[in-house]
Amino acid sequence: MMRYLGSRLLQSILLLWIVSLIGFFVLYLAPGGPLAQFALTPGMTQEQLARIAHQMGLDRPLPVQYWEWLSRLLIGDWGQSYRDSQPVLAIIGSHLFATLLLMGASTLLAMIIGTWIGVLGAIRRYSIFDYLATIGAMIGLSIPTFWFGLIAIYLFSVKLPWFPAGNMYTVGDASFLDYAHHLVLPCLVLTLVTVAIWSRYMRSAMLDVQGQDFIRTARAKGLPEHVVLRKHAMRNAILPMITVAGLQIPTILSGALVAETVFTWPGMGRLFLDSLNYRDYPVVMGVLMFSAVFVLLGNLLADVLYAVADPRIRLT
Repeated sequence: MMRYLGSRLLQSILLLWIVSLIGFFVLYLAPGGPLAQFALTPGMTQEQLARIAHQMGLDRPLPVQYWEWLSRLLIGDWGQSYRDSQPVLAIIGSHLFATLLLMGASTLLAMIIGTWIGVLGAIRRYSIFDYLATIGAMIGLSIPTFWFGLIAIYLFSVKLPWFPAGNMYTVGDASFLDYAHHLVLPCLVLTLVTVAIWSRYMRSAMLDVQGQDFIRTARAKGLPEHVVLRKHAMRNAILPMITVAGLQIPTILSGALVAETVFTWPGMGRLFLDSLNYRDYPVVMGVLMFSAVFVLLGNLLADVLYAVADPRIRLT
């Protein structure tokens, strides 16, 4: 196990370095660059732009800028925002809770609903419920997240004023119920795609397990069908879903980015887009690296949990 973890850690470090390298050069080679925000200031001269570039270290060769940024990153200094001169880590930390709340609630809801739909679809294969679940999953996978978000706002915030159209809480009333009230619509939108994927994978896993010899043996022993399904079929079908959960992290992150933008949810996704529009590259790179670490840790945790859940798996 330790050898496997050490190998994966080295691979993750190499991958993070590649992500940082590509991300840094793509951002800083984009048209306009970080000085574009200052160039739009009325009365700004070329001499003033050159002085700002020198103060920010942007007049040095790009490889030198990358090396200085990476060196500071390794010692915990993620730089400062061009926009408000605040530490990048502090800015990310102030938006982290909102994203974790949205992702956690939507993931938990998607796992519960998707597992139930997938298991029931496998048990009642080719029934009306199975066909409806398949059609619903295809629709859920086809609908763009932003479009579904706008429709949800129109229906449940404009036509039926049941839920707020945006933000995370009401100013002056930041209670638990108020948080939950604001969470409903963005959580619903983010759950849509995830539950569609989860239900299809769970259905396939259940169908595969139901054809195994140990299921036929359990039924031959005279065990009740609910015992066969709960203790034998579902217990083994859920194992591949651990890996699926790890692989869904990038999908959930990308969905959160769109949902946070539509609902003005103050999370990391909205921070990323706002920083990108403002060309606040230190914050953009910080969010990019933090997301990459989050995805890699999620996949590593999924592999370890799979080995713990299934004793037949040995990580070497």
